[in-house]
Amino acid sequence: MSGWTADRFGARTVFRAAIAVFVLGSIGCALSSALWHFVLARIVQGIGGAMMTPVGRLVLVRTIDRKELVNAMAWVSIPAMIGPLLGPPLGGFITTYASWHWIFLINVPMGLVGIILVTRYIENIRAEVPERFDAAGMVLSGIAVAGLTFGLSIAGLDIVPWPWVVALISAGLISLALYLAYARRTPAPIIDFGLLKLPSFRASVVGGFMFRIGVGAMPFLLPLLLQVGFKLSPFQSGMITFTSTMGAIIVKGAAPRMLKVFGFRTLLIANAILGGLSIAACAGFSAQTSFIVMVGVLMVGGFFRSLQFTAVNALAYAEVPAARMSRATALAAVGQQVSLATGVAVGALTVELAVRYHDQATIMASDFPPGFILVGLIATRLGVDLLADAG
Repeated sequence: MSGWTADRFGARTVFRAAIAVFVLGSIGCALSSALWHFVLARIVQGIGGAMMTPVGRLVLVRTIDRKELVNAMAWVSIPAMIGPLLGPPLGGFITTYASWHWIFLINVPMGLVGIILVTRYIENIRAEVPERFDAAGMVLSGIAVAGLTFGLSIAGLDIVPWPWVVALISAGLISLALYLAYARRTPAPIIDFGLLKLPSFRASVVGGFMFRIGVGAMPFLLPLLLQVGFKLSPFQSGMITFTSTMGAIIVKGAAPRMLKVFGFRTLLIANAILGGLSIAACAGFSAQTSFIVMVGVLMVGGFFRSLQFTAVNALAYAEVPAARMSRATALAAVGQQVSLATGVAVGALTVELAVRYHDQATIMASDFPPGFILVGLIATRLGVDLLADAG
């Protein structure tokens, strides 16, 4: 519903409110004294976070000339990478030497600064004639996305009974089928799958979906391998994992130039192969692998994955009419969330099957390589096929 709320109440108002909700959820996380308190606070945090990215992207695509969109996408994401860059080492340091509560309290001053900057610099862009809110579509699509995302996320974790997992995924699939039938006869559906008729948008969302499966698995598999498999501390793990963001930052300035030289189609296909192989390369990590080798692989992988996302995100809006831009950002955001959850599901399920195959009581380092290889191949093979077909 991010696109509709921005059209109705203004992008600045919604963006500012989303940051405030995220901060309140962060305070709730820090004050949690039981697991269910923490879960509820994370839901509140998720509501705020889910509104920020698509609304921020909507402001960008509505105010920047499309010829400059690649440059804008590249540079605007650099500040957003400060979190992934500093988060792992800082979070690892806090968890190891202080208390995990402070991880969430850091969001409070950052959020207040964000609200001030949004108030000062972002225009309150809104639609002249907002469309009617699609309440029925919101319910159906909400159940579909929530059921599929949550069901897939926990499918391989062995933390809830399998009948619950099946029920969640089934409810998501049934709701998705009902929504697709409903959306065909609705003039302004809340999630507009008709946008997939646009070749560039379809290439970005569908091809990008497969590539993000690998990317979604990495933040799940890699810290577990380092901390559970190699017995590293959270701080040591964070000092290794944050290096992929360094590679991502390096590529941002070069991305527009590379796209001009090689073109979207060629670069996306070649980069999907290289990005997927960089994920699969993590299967070769062992407790004896040197720090330099791990950092090198992760930096190179971050370089390719960042280049892919810059190109895919810019490509998505090349043909979208201005009147449908808010729905395009909403559909793209939903696709990203489901793909990332699918990556976690595939990686977790692969590790779980490896544990059972080895007949072990606990997870060992030897259980992770199949997961890296599988998600890397998915990101490579299927991403290339779908980008070539749709692009």
